Amino acid sequence: MVGVLEGFATIAVVVAVGWLLAHLRILDESAQVALSRLAFHVASPALLLTVMQRTPLQAVVSANLATALLSFAVVVALYLLVARLRWAGGTLGSRLIGGLSAAYVNAGNLGIPIALYVLGDVAWVAPTLLAQLLIITPVAMALFDSDARGERPTLGRGLRRMLSNPITVGAIAGLLIAVLDLHLPTVVSAPIALLGAMAVPSMLIAFGISLRRGPRPAAGRSADHVWTVVALKVLVMPAVALGVGLALGLRGQALFAVVVTAALPTAQNIFTYAVRYRREVTLARDAIFISTFASVPVILAIAGLFHWLAGV
Repeated sequence: MVGVLEGFATIAVVVAVGWLLAHLRILDESAQVALSRLAFHVASPALLLTVMQRTPLQAVVSANLATALLSFAVVVALYLLVARLRWAGGTLGSRLIGGLSAAYVNAGNLGIPIALYVLGDVAWVAPTLLAQLLIITPVAMALFDSDARGERPTLGRGLRRMLSNPITVGAIAGLLIAVLDLHLPTVVSAPIALLGAMAVPSMLIAFGISLRRGPRPAAGRSADHVWTVVALKVLVMPAVALGVGLALGLRGQALFAVVVTAALPTAQNIFTYAVRYRREVTLARDAIFISTFASVPVILAIAGLFHWLAGV
């Protein structure tokens, strides 16, 4: 369990650095936007390329992948239903941010250490990484781009947007390298890895700046919206993953892995997308902040329950 706390503590420290830099007026809102753009256009694509080319494909094409996709779809559908009933109106981009905040998990900088220390193998988080990077993210980016341009989403436009979006390009390039078993020369791979290493710190520092310079989390009229998203993320999604996993025949460690992964908090890159497309920035920020803290006891409880059942 120490690994779980260490993973969360690492993120908290870097976010606190961003908060302190904003408090001391070393960085401001313009730096937040610049860091988010850097992460979106350069660092994240490089990181995704690096991660995907190292992802063991034989370990991800399984019922775990189907469970990750179905759990995501169910939770997003629930969010859209609740949003339609409680918060009428809103753009496509706004609804996308809300849905992603409720169902897109932090499978990278939190999922990997938790998979290692809690599940015993990083490969357990690979199905969710694959689902998010190669299926969910490209579709979301195409929809965001259509919304930003005021276009009606179509298949042709969606495919063009996918192939021109830096996030999608990085993930697809990494997958092709893995499938073709290519080995990039050091003069190419080393700069890509160095650029990719900036992604998580850039996102976390930008997030910390937002916490200091923006409104207090879950304050005012948006509080019920934020808490609804957080409840869907840390409570409903693990329950959905448990039901879907059981229905698909998962048992034991495989089932434990999908439930723990589903309980991970909202990913920091949703904040980057919100800033990039100027949609629901505060909602994304607050959902990430609160779900990160709320997921700790949930993950610990899930781990304790599964270990107790294994010993019964």
